[in-house]
Amino acid sequence: MKPADQESRHQERNHARLQQAAAAGVATVALALAMAVGAMTSAHAAATIVIVNQNDPGVGFNDPTPAAPTGGNPGTTLGQQRLNAFQAAADIWGATLTSKVTIRIGASFVPLSCTANSAVLGSAGADEIWRDFPNAPRAGTWYPSALASKLAGEDIASPGEPHIVARFNSRLGLFPDCLPGNGFYLGLDRNFGDQIDLVTVLLHEFAHGLGFQTFTDDETGEEILGYPSIWDYYLLDNRTKRTWVESTAAERAQSAVTWRGLSWNGARVSAAVPQVLAPMSNLAISGGAAGQAAGNYEVGDASFGPPLANPPVSGQLMPVVDQADGTGLACDPLNAANALAVRGNVALVDRGTCDFVTKARNVQAAGAIAMVVADNQPGDAAGMSGSDPGIAIPSVRVTQANGVTLKASLQRRSRSQSGVVASLGVNQNQLAGTDPQGRILMYTPSIYSPGSTVSHYSTEAKPNQLMEPSINDDLTHQVTPPRDLTYPLLQDIGW
Repeated sequence: MKPADQESRHQERNHARLQQAAAAGVATVALALAMAVGAMTSAHAAATIVIVNQNDPGVGFNDPTPAAPTGGNPGTTLGQQRLNAFQAAADIWGATLTSKVTIRIGASFVPLSCTANSAVLGSAGADEIWRDFPNAPRAGTWYPSALASKLAGEDIASPGEPHIVARFNSRLGLFPDCLPGNGFYLGLDRNFGDQIDLVTVLLHEFAHGLGFQTFTDDETGEEILGYPSIWDYYLLDNRTKRTWVESTAAERAQSAVTWRGLSWNGARVSAAVPQVLAPMSNLAISGGAAGQAAGNYEVGDASFGPPLANPPVSGQLMPVVDQADGTGLACDPLNAANALAVRGNVALVDRGTCDFVTKARNVQAAGAIAMVVADNQPGDAAGMSGSDPGIAIPSVRVTQANGVTLKASLQRRSRSQSGVVASLGVNQNQLAGTDPQGRILMYTPSIYSPGSTVSHYSTEAKPNQLMEPSINDDLTHQVTPPRDLTYPLLQDIGW
């Protein structure tokens, strides 16, 4: 698989999965589900979570294909291993939450859309939403079914309905037309290698089903039947200083596509942020030739190479130029001229054609001490995926507009010097992924992303959080501080 395919596959995967998660939440009012054959129950938990197996005999959780036990998963068939992974994720949430009402997750493995390069992983969401139920903390407000039942102190779900519905791709990695070789890792120990860790994906999706999402239309700002979601009381518009429940539909829609436009204004999350998040990464440009490019830049972090720290890694910024149009992709080992330019300096390269790891590997081999990637299309500062333990230099990504500014400052460089100094470090005065008041930002890219916008944390958080729109390789199976902010948010809405 070409690296470029790898990147688009990653984006498609997240987009599709989260689209379906949102759809499940909105379609809550009348989902008719074929219920349960077989169930497993978690024991010794603060909340009991039952996985309701909705697969027919011979498929999905009941697939009899022999499988060797792996990564602590003792199942001897594909179906058993899938069910064990589901139960492992349910047990983590069950040990974290408190509810006297058993939470039912209607789950199945079914064929979902996929190609050789992209696939829908799966989806999960609340099966029903409720308002004005017994003991409801807020009147006229939608709550997801599992939370509403916990707050009511009794199971208020419709008879025969689960609280959460979850569907995952049964063909992933097992067929030539469905991401061959990149299937779910069914072990429980996170040694997933190049596969997709199913337990991590399940923890993420179950959180959506528990209430980590708004039921208000985040594209139009319209509330369901004119009532807000409990979620909307905590979304704070950074421009108007009003929450979503205090805003008009048009204001809600606008804030959803305003980069860094929304913060989570919940007491539990805000109190935990200093325990969880690291200082914000920063690219500082200075030097006698920097001119109007001098200053601090917002950057996206890389999942490979060492994290940024202080003192910063500093050197002269030098561009790689290996294309006829003057751009530098660094997808191949650098020629002599480019190697001379970046040796002992910070390499500036362009996004595109190959993956970020390949670029970092090539400039590092040429002697660069750090890498700055300029985006090749308009958008917000975003991170860089990939892994390679052999990469020892830090890397950051800047927007296309900032890349143009940086390149303009390099026009009068020599073969090995530019007089423009790039320093890759951290801002000790602000935590990664927070607003100036220390509240974590929500995911609000300026280009609307169905299913991802609003109902996730910002991708700028560091370390990566479980409820970002991407499943990053550094995620653990922890959902609480000091590693993760998922549970504090659920506490804010009533768990």
